[in-house]
Amino acid sequence: MSNDTNEPPKLLDGIRVVEFGAEPAARTGRVLADLGADVVRIIGHSGDPLRARPSADLAFNAGKAILDRPDEKSLVALVRGAHIVIDEPHTEARSDLDPSIAPNTHWIYLTPFGMTGPRASWKASDLGIMAASGNLFSTGDPSRAPVRPSEPASYGHVAGEAAYAAIAAVASGRRQIVDISIAECVLIANMGAAGRNFSVPSRGSRVGAKIGRTREVWPTLDGFVSFGIRGGKARQKSMGLISKLVSDSGITEDALDANWATWSQNTATDAELESMESAIGKYFAMKTSAELYEIACETNLMLAPVNSPREVFASAQLNDREFFMRHGEIEQFPRSFVKVHGAAQAGPGHPTRVLKAVPLWDAVQALQKTSPDRGAWDGVNILEFGSGAAGPIATRYFVEHGATVLRIESPSRPDFLRSMAIGPDNPHGLEGGALYDALNCGKRHVTLNLKHPDSVALVMRLVTDWADAVSENFAPKAMAGFGLDYATLSQSKPDLVMISACLNGQTGPHKDYPGFGGQGSALAGWNWVTGWPDLEPVGPYGTITDSLAPRYVAAALAAGLHYRNRIGRGCHVDVSQVEAGLYALSAWLLDYELNGTVGMRMGNDHPLGRIHGVYPCQNEGEIDDRWVAIAAWTDGEFKSIEKLIGTEATDTTVGAWTRRHSRVEVVNALQAIGVEAIGVADFVDVFADPQLAARSHFELAEHPLMGPGAYEHNGIRFDRATNHYGRSGPLLGQDNDWVLKDILGLNETEIGELAASGAFD
Repeated sequence: MSNDTNEPPKLLDGIRVVEFGAEPAARTGRVLADLGADVVRIIGHSGDPLRARPSADLAFNAGKAILDRPDEKSLVALVRGAHIVIDEPHTEARSDLDPSIAPNTHWIYLTPFGMTGPRASWKASDLGIMAASGNLFSTGDPSRAPVRPSEPASYGHVAGEAAYAAIAAVASGRRQIVDISIAECVLIANMGAAGRNFSVPSRGSRVGAKIGRTREVWPTLDGFVSFGIRGGKARQKSMGLISKLVSDSGITEDALDANWATWSQNTATDAELESMESAIGKYFAMKTSAELYEIACETNLMLAPVNSPREVFASAQLNDREFFMRHGEIEQFPRSFVKVHGAAQAGPGHPTRVLKAVPLWDAVQALQKTSPDRGAWDGVNILEFGSGAAGPIATRYFVEHGATVLRIESPSRPDFLRSMAIGPDNPHGLEGGALYDALNCGKRHVTLNLKHPDSVALVMRLVTDWADAVSENFAPKAMAGFGLDYATLSQSKPDLVMISACLNGQTGPHKDYPGFGGQGSALAGWNWVTGWPDLEPVGPYGTITDSLAPRYVAAALAAGLHYRNRIGRGCHVDVSQVEAGLYALSAWLLDYELNGTVGMRMGNDHPLGRIHGVYPCQNEGEIDDRWVAIAAWTDGEFKSIEKLIGTEATDTTVGAWTRRHSRVEVVNALQAIGVEAIGVADFVDVFADPQLAARSHFELAEHPLMGPGAYEHNGIRFDRATNHYGRSGPLLGQDNDWVLKDILGLNETEIGELAASGAFD
């Protein structure tokens, strides 16, 4: 930590992290390093597994000290002096040390399925993890096998979540052994789909380039774009714009003359949707992706190009925000997922550096004898503004681990997740949104009209007197328009921590461009790397930036709260959802920068896998569409497969063998001989998964209108802190009395006058 009080330190200054393991651990360490921690990567006698892919080695080891094959005495001393150890016990690069040697060090275990439960010892790489999560089953074309992104999505998910867990362990005030299941981390990407099987069984399905009933990815003259045909206030302007553009181009279609203020894809007929798709598809096919994106940026049309690395490196938005930097001999190196104001900006630093002494925060003094029956963030209060999935998922991490999160929402402009659920199968209107419920469980709620000056005054009081942090994911102009931007709020509360997490970040020429997860996935390259090379790209199920970015937002907010607690200063943290998605694809970007390789979707192939694919299995009763994911990485594993199936192992012969057996038979046979094999789970399977049951993944709670529901925990288990929601997602204004009376101290007369003035509308 700097001794110059005029120069603030980094968010995690003074925290040392010791890291063992393969790519998940390396990615986690890189996140912590980019937040300001001093990270030491230990290379064991088997070498660094990241070196099999040089771009991954560069991307995820940047900014760390590298300690190669240290002697045991030095290693033990280093671990005992660290605050955090990241360890992957199922890899050759694991630590052989027992956590008991360092009683004041938080120990973070990363494993495919967790340290406990019937699958605790199973082998799984990204392919198997995605198969177990349900996400693989619903990604891809209905005529083909389920497909994974060609870059390891599960490792991108766990890196942010594990970094958050490490900081939360420190915040808990008591030494933690943290057990993280990577597969459970990925489940959040399903947006509550498994938990909804508690009420309505649904296996899920592969719909190709669609999201739900409507097309999301469209061919253009030279590529593809993402655009969703959907209703609701958030999409109303965009649907009007596309109708005009199509009409002005000479394409006529009566279905595009709809009243977009009331139109909904939920109530439209199949014929209407097909007609709309035909007309819009013809228009897109007349234009290049760049031409369409230029129109989108000029008009705020919710459309985005499906970017390859070429378009990413040429992005005016990314270059304005200096997402790329010179790093050693590399001209354009992905910098970081976060921008910090009010603290020193950390980053990847030098490509490698030798271990040096750093002034460390005293971990022994920081650990307190506090009750393990509390959440890690017990006593922390967070105000939340925004809508959709990305913001709520980030703050839900804090709710699960003890914080109080208060959502502020206006009934006249409700979260679009509420309004998109309105339809013939929902008798509860705005209160019947299952997706909203799943992503906001455990939170408090107050209705305030932020366009009303009296409501803004109440928010200012909440910020000054109650909140430790503010989280928002509105477009950049919104909070300033309300008079609730960081510059204004911090005048009343100088130690406020605020995080802003919109699609493109708070600065840059495209900062005001509106978009959702589908557009984020396209801009961030995830569409480009998902699917089959001879078919159009698809989005990973659940629009990945909606689920991936929040983990990085949670880690950054946790780091900001740590900074506030340690330094007594506030800060404003800016996370772009697109940049978080690209950060997770850093190795893919460096493959292009270093070698000119335009890595694209390649089905389930892997360049380092001897066998790596998804193969058909026998039907299970009347249930078809059954698959198993198999990966063999070594000659020994490959030969074991050949011995088992009795012939040369190729995709064809392995598929012919699996087709004669059930998923269970294939998995048991291959895991028994040390080969990765995981049954591809649908959402019904996930809900009934004995591994998840053993880890208490689902928590039951009663929704006031929709009745009992199953709410999903994240992948983190602390040994000395609880994880609990306690309630369902909130109704509009469910906690108005608690906020207005108990926190703000208003009486009935004052509340009545505010209600009459429209402050709560």
